[in-house]
Amino acid sequence: MGNNQNSWKIQDPWGSKEFIILLLLEFIFVIGFLKVVVSPIYSQWLNNDLYAGTFMGLTIAIILIMGVYIVALRPKALSWREVGLTRMKVKDWKIISGYSVILLVGAVIIVILTSFIGNTWENSKTESLQQNVTFLKVLIAFVSAAVISPIYEELFYRGFLYRWLRTRIGLFGAILISSTIFTIVHIPAYNVMPVNFFSGIIFALAYERTNSIWPSVMIHGITNGIMVLLTSLG
Repeated sequence: MGNNQNSWKIQDPWGSKEFIILLLLEFIFVIGFLKVVVSPIYSQWLNNDLYAGTFMGLTIAIILIMGVYIVALRPKALSWREVGLTRMKVKDWKIISGYSVILLVGAVIIVILTSFIGNTWENSKTESLQQNVTFLKVLIAFVSAAVISPIYEELFYRGFLYRWLRTRIGLFGAILISSTIFTIVHIPAYNVMPVNFFSGIIFALAYERTNSIWPSVMIHGITNGIMVLLTSLG
């Protein structure tokens, strides 16, 4: 039973082709095209950075989830279980609770330490939310940060990317590289890059310990949601 549960850490059904294609999808199409070319169009169309950012997040979610399905799952007739969409256990809530606290406390410490650097690059969605706080804006920001982003990011970065690396370079290398990639894709939010790297480590450890990406989705969603609420109050 234990060996079957942990088999995803030992081998996977993919080769270098799937890994390269999905990385190109992220770095060339999502970052190079959607964020550079399409994002300004959304901003002009919606005339609001929060709405545009949320719509962009939904667009990226659809593209990356479809990418995983078309590139990694469908050609080999695989189920979503291969990328960690497996049922959570009741005991996983202890990990979710503990890791959420660790992430929140760690994020606060990192923000305090990095504040001395003087980098104040703000997320445009955060600025838009703070300018005029309304229930609708908070709700949209919450859904974007606590629901949409955690699901597609955990599926892509932990479910596929971390697993692919885990089977080839082991636990520590997979955590390091997947967390680094997760951090890079959040540029230009430079002031929270250390927090993103720390978050990537926590999410990968949650997947590692539970054999499911749902705990990392929950931790991701809980911490993002709390940060949105704190931002709206600030």
